[in-house]
Amino acid sequence: MAHSTTKPRLDRNDLGAPRKERCTRCRLILSHCMCDLRPVLPPTGAAVCLIMAEFEALKPSNTGWLIADVLPETTAFSWSRIAVDPGLPALLADPQWQPYLVFPGEFAAPERVLTELPPARDKRPLFVLLDGTWSEARKIFRKSPYLNALPVLSLQPDHLSRYRLRRSTHEHHFCTSEVAALCLALAGDLHAAQTLEAYLDVFSSRYLRARQSVPADLQDEAHRRLRALMP
Repeated sequence: MAHSTTKPRLDRNDLGAPRKERCTRCRLILSHCMCDLRPVLPPTGAAVCLIMAEFEALKPSNTGWLIADVLPETTAFSWSRIAVDPGLPALLADPQWQPYLVFPGEFAAPERVLTELPPARDKRPLFVLLDGTWSEARKIFRKSPYLNALPVLSLQPDHLSRYRLRRSTHEHHFCTSEVAALCLALAGDLHAAQTLEAYLDVFSSRYLRARQSVPADLQDEAHRRLRALMP
């Protein structure tokens, strides 16, 4: 996706000096690059569409790109209140897909809300995820009329978020990759869900260890679990 040159340089610190060089693909500093661990999975029965807040795609801690690594059919669009990428409504109207807007049901009219997927028919599920901070996601939800007709899938996870790269005042808030994994599990793609969870855990481990200036631990639980899931 193209981004305006007026946006902040997130590869620089508060003083304007360059940060440590990052891998252009995984966004980790080069000493902690995880590109050799990228899973290679066949297409799944479901797909994900990311609608990303303005600066979200530029943030090194963003986890939406992890979904694209694991799921080949992931699509992503930058959100704007005044200009809609024509590819987005076209995708939502594509007859091969049944789109579900993944968002807490308490913010939608009750008749729109689902907590389970209907039985599979002739359409594949397309999970529409709002990728940004909680306040940004609520803004996208409220100010995107083209989403108003979509059924709202309200997830009911039985565990708390394990995401550690950003602080949240709400333990029940999940990062974008965690939400995608929950959706995949709900759709019956358990191996893809588990792989995405493990891939996120490896990313989180390396990101935090890079921040602490200690080497990546190739034998920690996250790395072992991801290797066990890979072909």
